[in-house]
Amino acid sequence: MVRQHRNPWAAATERGHSAGEAMVFEIRQLRYAVAAGECGSFSKAAGKLNVKQSTLSRRIMLLEQDIGLTIFERSTRGAAPTREGSAFLAVARQIVEEAEGLRSNAQAISRGEAGTLVIGFSTSLSAGNLRTALLRFRQCYPDVEIRGVEAGWDSLARGLAARTIDVAIVPGELNGPTFAKLHLWPERLLVALPQSHHAAQLDVLFWTDLRDSIFVLPTLDPGPDAAELIRARLQGCGVIPSIVMQEITRENILNLVAVGDFVTIVSETASGTQHPGVVLREVRDSAGLAHVDFWAWWHKRNDNAALERFLRLVKDRHEPVVVPS
Repeated sequence: MVRQHRNPWAAATERGHSAGEAMVFEIRQLRYAVAAGECGSFSKAAGKLNVKQSTLSRRIMLLEQDIGLTIFERSTRGAAPTREGSAFLAVARQIVEEAEGLRSNAQAISRGEAGTLVIGFSTSLSAGNLRTALLRFRQCYPDVEIRGVEAGWDSLARGLAARTIDVAIVPGELNGPTFAKLHLWPERLLVALPQSHHAAQLDVLFWTDLRDSIFVLPTLDPGPDAAELIRARLQGCGVIPSIVMQEITRENILNLVAVGDFVTIVSETASGTQHPGVVLREVRDSAGLAHVDFWAWWHKRNDNAALERFLRLVKDRHEPVVVPS
């Protein structure tokens, strides 16, 4: 024998709705009914929800008519759920709680306190200002999911244009007429040398100390910009530098410095990771320590509120200068 389970939805169908007819009611009606069931009184429920008792009573009556089910037995002592009404209210309570959660989450997303923020970058996250900014943002807005995209600058620009990336943090320019940009912070440029390199023993390192060195850089960004910087610094001293571009990552180049007869250029973000046999040194020129400027780039029509929160956070921390587009 098959045991038949009865539920308030089946009862409603039997009493007033065909199988193909949809029941239509408002979340507000369910909220009124749930409150009445918890309070045991329409008047108390109306006071709790700050509505007129007549409004609450009428809404619950319409709900009962819509679903074809008597939810409450009314009496002078109040309103008590029927047996089937109790089963209905248990389901209604779950729906109301889920609806309240959806509303709260939607409001948090609209304020930038929840949701997703996709950040593109082409630099190491082992140290530096970007890592610090991400950690601080995570602490301030733990309900915002941070997704990272590491790619070359062309790929980051395409992601910004398609709005699959909210913001790109790069040490240079991204081409795009729809982009807005914000100057964030400067970071020192460091030379990575093998311990056996003669310049590794110097306390103060100048570009001219690297005149006989072979520079190995990645073909991906920011390798080409680093190559231009090296040429500008050494050609200004009358030296044509030896630069080799290789299709390997910045991290693997750093790992090979210890066993190769070459040097490479990195930003200070790379200083957070130890590479055995590799020495990192600041490099100076006539203007002082060599550095590179980092920028935030985003699509002008990006309306992600979490992006606005992130930009505000880095503005407050680093006091950058907004550059007009």
